[in-house]
Amino acid sequence: MNDWIAIQPQDDVIIALRDYAKGECITLPDGVSFTLLDDVPKGHKIAVHTLAPGDDVMKYGFSIGIAQEQIEQGSWIHSHNLKTGLHGLLEYEYQPGAQVQTDMPPEHLLSFDGYLRPNGEAGIRNEIWIVNTVGCINKVCEALARMGQSQFGSRVDGVFHFPHPFGCSQLGDDLKYTQQLLASLVEHPNAGGVLVIGLGCENNQVDEFRECIAPEYRGKVRFLKAQETDDELEEGLRLMEELVEIVEHEQRQPLPLSKLKIGLKCGGSDGLSGITANPLVGAVADMLVAAGGTAILTEVPEMFGAETILMNRAANEQVFHDLVDLVNGFKQYFVNHGQNIYENPSPGNKAGGITTLEEKSLGCTQKGGRSSVVDVLRYGKRVTQTGLNIVEAPGNDLVSVTALSAAGAHIVLFTTGRGTPFGGPVPTVKIATQSDLANRKKHWIDFNAGQLLEGQTMDEVKVQLFSQLIDIASGRSHTLSEQHGFREIAIFKDGVIL
Repeated sequence: MNDWIAIQPQDDVIIALRDYAKGECITLPDGVSFTLLDDVPKGHKIAVHTLAPGDDVMKYGFSIGIAQEQIEQGSWIHSHNLKTGLHGLLEYEYQPGAQVQTDMPPEHLLSFDGYLRPNGEAGIRNEIWIVNTVGCINKVCEALARMGQSQFGSRVDGVFHFPHPFGCSQLGDDLKYTQQLLASLVEHPNAGGVLVIGLGCENNQVDEFRECIAPEYRGKVRFLKAQETDDELEEGLRLMEELVEIVEHEQRQPLPLSKLKIGLKCGGSDGLSGITANPLVGAVADMLVAAGGTAILTEVPEMFGAETILMNRAANEQVFHDLVDLVNGFKQYFVNHGQNIYENPSPGNKAGGITTLEEKSLGCTQKGGRSSVVDVLRYGKRVTQTGLNIVEAPGNDLVSVTALSAAGAHIVLFTTGRGTPFGGPVPTVKIATQSDLANRKKHWIDFNAGQLLEGQTMDEVKVQLFSQLIDIASGRSHTLSEQHGFREIAIFKDGVIL
């Protein structure tokens, strides 16, 4: 294993794979040697030649920012000498690239064992979900979920409630988009049955919310107004039992990968995210798309600086324009709130070695692999086309994973260089960028992409991860967040920006 890695031949930097001390010597493959002028933490960038003030600094074969001062060979490159090159709103031109042929999964991984729902959709879990229309009854729903799990948990794959604080005094689009997000969760095929509970006096009225749910899904839903029943817990259990009796006889059966949808997300990224975990997830997404399945990418602000890579992969000009509107709409959202469009990365990202937003975005977008972008979805909407879709949502981890789930993702592949324990409403697979994290946080991390720095090839590791994905989809294994009972949602405020 090398102590550093070069990504592209034209790059101005190499990436440290261990902590380096000032004075150590590095020899490049072409025989050029130099001495480090600074201490350089693991995951951070080292200049391989001298850069002048104003020069673009190249990583991944693209500019990740502008040198603020002369950067000598062997220097540590980070926030003190590198700044973003992004500014203002941009105009884009459709310049479609050639479609790339991606690998099919191995033959033994071309199907999964799932639940075939009456409308032809697939579920990978046969759960009962409790969705409340208003935050005032979170604790009632929490109590019902505990009681339901105790009483019915052996007959289904679990009873779950996803608390949120909204629905009371919301108006207009704010209410509309909360309803859209919650309705899409109600329609999710991992939920064989759903109990919708309202209080009775909230703006998000049960009868109004019922109309947000497509008619074809209402048969799996029961509705309860807490203020209109003498004992909401007793009535809730009765309605849950009705649902359990409907779904408990569902059996897994072999289903084609065309029915499987995965969400793609990163959080707590570090300098290795764009080198190990994100390219790995992109390779897995490409395999699924090649087999007729669906991958869903989000966190739009973390496309800024790399958005043209995705735009040039738009399946047609309409998708290109939809993607332009999505990106510029999110930029305008920041402007409307008086915020710097390019004020990113986060403190944790910077500590891990990411300096600028374009550096973060160039790593982040690799989760989308190389497939064509077939559709762009508004926040809270569900996927209708197989292939690579992009859904509107911010970088916030919980908000984005919730949006991916609402869009129809059965599983979310979540890459991280810093680690996180949380899980969304669907199985959330935490993928470490490096072995140190995977070994230290074994109770958080489901898969170690750090193998890619330790002699394993991408072809080997992507099949490992794809195999684990199929096992999770088939119910043969469960993510650590599922095992710990970590299931949460978060709703994006300020509505949709397209």
